Amino acid sequence: MSAIDDLTTEFARLPGVGRKTAQRLTYHLLKQSAEQSRRLAQALITLVETVRPCSRCYNLTEAALCSLCTDARRDPTLVCVVEDASDIASIERAGEFRGRYHVLGGRLSPLDGVGPDDLTIAGLLARVPEDEIQEVIMATNPSLEGEATALYIQRLLAPLGVRVTRIARGLPVGGDLEYADGVTIAQALQARREM
Repeated sequence: MSAIDDLTTEFARLPGVGRKTAQRLTYHLLKQSAEQSRRLAQALITLVETVRPCSRCYNLTEAALCSLCTDARRDPTLVCVVEDASDIASIERAGEFRGRYHVLGGRLSPLDGVGPDDLTIAGLLARVPEDEIQEVIMATNPSLEGEATALYIQRLLAPLGVRVTRIARGLPVGGDLEYADGVTIAQALQARREM
């Protein structure tokens, strides 16, 4: 296998990158200066060698604790549980949440061999008394696995006396009823509120 094929294969392993896009990326890099390609390679090496999970919330960071865990302006008694570190960026974009996070590192999926011990659930349970957490917001994805994960964690948290809530689901702003599936419409009706 040639170096071009090797790199194309590696690019094609990235999410959302098909074989044709991988080839375009490879040939684009070959058109760039050697220095630009070295900078990309060095950035990848630095990423792999320096980024690790936060020791408290499992967000990705270069320090022992991430910037969200060390931010004194955030409410340590309010924790939002997400599946992946990338979910934090989505919530932060809204600019509304002022608590802290906990990254599970995935979701329960017995068919894929992902059980409770494969996630950071034990770390979350340990944080409740340590950080005097009063509310845990479950922000797992609204998939079958995400719902199962949220319910499993809720059952584990119930004896600890912590309030467990779930992010609302329903129709997005600007969405048309015509294109919404039945489950989404049902959830929107259940989560309705006074006007």
